[in-house]
Amino acid sequence: MKKSLSKEIELELLSILKVRFENNMSRHKSLKWIDIQTKLESDQDKIWSLNEMELSGGEPDVVEYEKKSNEYIFFDCSAESPKGRRSVCYDHKALEARKKFPPENSAMNMAADMGVEILDENQYRELQKLGEFDTKTSSWIKTPDKIRDLGGAIFADYRFGTIFIYHNGADSYYAARGFRCLLRV
Repeated sequence: MKKSLSKEIELELLSILKVRFENNMSRHKSLKWIDIQTKLESDQDKIWSLNEMELSGGEPDVVEYEKKSNEYIFFDCSAESPKGRRSVCYDHKALEARKKFPPENSAMNMAADMGVEILDENQYRELQKLGEFDTKTSSWIKTPDKIRDLGGAIFADYRFGTIFIYHNGADSYYAARGFRCLLRV
């Protein structure tokens, strides 16, 4: 199913993204907004996904351009894990396994519904090179199958000038833990 926004909402989102882009040039020194906007305007599904990232508190911004694939990479750049994506367990399997007090959703389900990917450990480390993120919250990150097969999942945060990668049961959830996304455009 094709997803799209009204022209008014699309223009408002593009304006927000442009201002964020211009206010954070250190994240994308050699890129030009007009090139990104032109590419965005040709893909309504991607604009819709960026709007979902924005609405849930992610503050998406361009952090990279991959020349080989001709893709701009957007990451959630909110200071803390996005508010609209917290208190979720890791994936659907964990959600179904949680018998007592299950959360409303899982990080992997929400990401799929939004048309985005959850950051993996390397991407999370790249994000932290752009600033200090998750100094009071934490974010689920894509978990290797061998850990997930054993019932675990990993999350990360930034404390004491250091990126910490931790583990937890995939069915756990906390008010201060959400997830961060990336979108390729």
